[in-house]
Amino acid sequence: MESEDVILALAALAQSTRLDVFRLLVKHEPDGLPAGDVARELAVPHNTMSSHLGILSRAGLVRSERRSRSIIYRADLARFREVATFLLQDCCGGHPEVCAPLLDTLTPCCPPKETADG
Repeated sequence: MESEDVILALAALAQSTRLDVFRLLVKHEPDGLPAGDVARELAVPHNTMSSHLGILSRAGLVRSERRSRSIIYRADLARFREVATFLLQDCCGGHPEVCAPLLDTLTPCCPPKETADG
């Protein structure tokens, strides 16, 4: 990932409504939400929301897909992981104990589902 891509992503998230949009879409993974529902949930006018979603899309943080007459927006968690990895790749400077508390905090909140085998 290039520095410019990370700067674009961070700039997109550096606005309160867009940050709220991204966090809302993360909560609704993997199904996503129609644009109108995002606007209603956050009490933002539809045309304003369209602008915010466009900025997040150009930054690669959200994806959209047409389903019938709706456009469904989803957080692009893989892209966000790339941004976070870029920021943390030099975290500990060879001292893993420095990053251990951070990694513990980033442990997924949702453990993997158990399979029939275990």
